[in-house]
Amino acid sequence: MAIIRWILGRIILIVDFLTTPRGVKRPADQQAVLDAQTARLSLYQYKACPFCVKVRRAAKRQSLKIETRDAKNDPLYRQELQDQGGKLKVPCLRIESDNGDIQWMYESGDIVRYLDSVAA
Repeated sequence: MAIIRWILGRIILIVDFLTTPRGVKRPADQQAVLDAQTARLSLYQYKACPFCVKVRRAAKRQSLKIETRDAKNDPLYRQELQDQGGKLKVPCLRIESDNGDIQWMYESGDIVRYLDSVAA
């Protein structure tokens, strides 16, 4: 089963690479505002997870710069996700508000809708 999962993961990564969205071209000042808004966002993800790929593609499509954190291969991020987020599940978007409050968003559909609202 692990071999099948590994093969499927590589297929997902190849298809993602070959069909990567181009992103939105914005004036530099508008992009700078968006970059400032997304500076406090972090995406905990696994590289070959199809739901994580969905979220990364949505961010790329909207030209959003979001830090990605590999919760599978980095023990620090894995522990942070489990301890602070409450569960070891990806994708997970960590949203830090201006006042320091932190929200953890877990469902890929919810994350994509949130990113679309940020970019709107």
